[in-house]
Amino acid sequence: MMGELGVDTSVRPRGDGRFEATLSADWEIWGPMGGYVAACALRAAGASNVDHRPAAFSCHYLGVARFGPVELRVQTRKDGRRAASQRVEVTQDERPILDAMVWSVSDDVDGLEHDETVFPDVPGPDELRTIRELLPDDAPPPYPFWNNLEAKPIEFESEWPPAEALPARWQQWLRFTPRAAFDDPWVDAGRSVILVDLPSWPSAHRPHAWKQPPYVAPTLDLNVAFHRPAREHEWLLCDGSAPLSTAGLFGWTARVWSEDGHLHASGGGQCLYRRLPSATS
Repeated sequence: MMGELGVDTSVRPRGDGRFEATLSADWEIWGPMGGYVAACALRAAGASNVDHRPAAFSCHYLGVARFGPVELRVQTRKDGRRAASQRVEVTQDERPILDAMVWSVSDDVDGLEHDETVFPDVPGPDELRTIRELLPDDAPPPYPFWNNLEAKPIEFESEWPPAEALPARWQQWLRFTPRAAFDDPWVDAGRSVILVDLPSWPSAHRPHAWKQPPYVAPTLDLNVAFHRPAREHEWLLCDGSAPLSTAGLFGWTARVWSEDGHLHASGGGQCLYRRLPSATS
């Protein structure tokens, strides 16, 4: 089974700024993947402001949702011709799941132009093998979420856990399946929301995985800046790192690049460690 981003983040209007979405189990990582839930909130903002394109997204994760219907309420905080701000509240059975703020802009905005971004020194997707080619034929994906992506890792460890600490960086070329890109700017921006959210735990866990530490780390917040549309590019490089983990927290940053070296989105957030129940005394 696999999900389809455009279908699985769709929202249904219920009137008065309210929408409903159905969280699909095809996007499971420890429950509904956080970036996927955030992409649903982004879709609700877009459904309320179809004349603009997304510029910035931020959210707090307030609870873990179940797979099934959720309610979304969109409130306009500033309604301008060039820029608009909206608040999106996601609840399930009146329980708060996520609160988001979204900025959007019109297509006719202009300003100063410069680009000093530096594309990582990594091979392109055509030079790498997919994760399915690198793993044994009978190895299932660790979570259903991974069925929705064709992945080509920059670095691959055939033995896991590794024998030693690894750098706190996670880089993979990723292509959504069965549909890789979307004409609707709000749907396509959901790809970047998911890819900015994705490398948080994978990057922070790498320096410690060899010890198999008894922790998980739920995400507290997510912030995404949309720099330029990515809908012409199927393969996107997810470039994430978590260089500092201390005092029960770690922060991560992530960048989303295309094959032509352009930066399309960037962001990050903060995660809070939680000791696994089996490890508590």
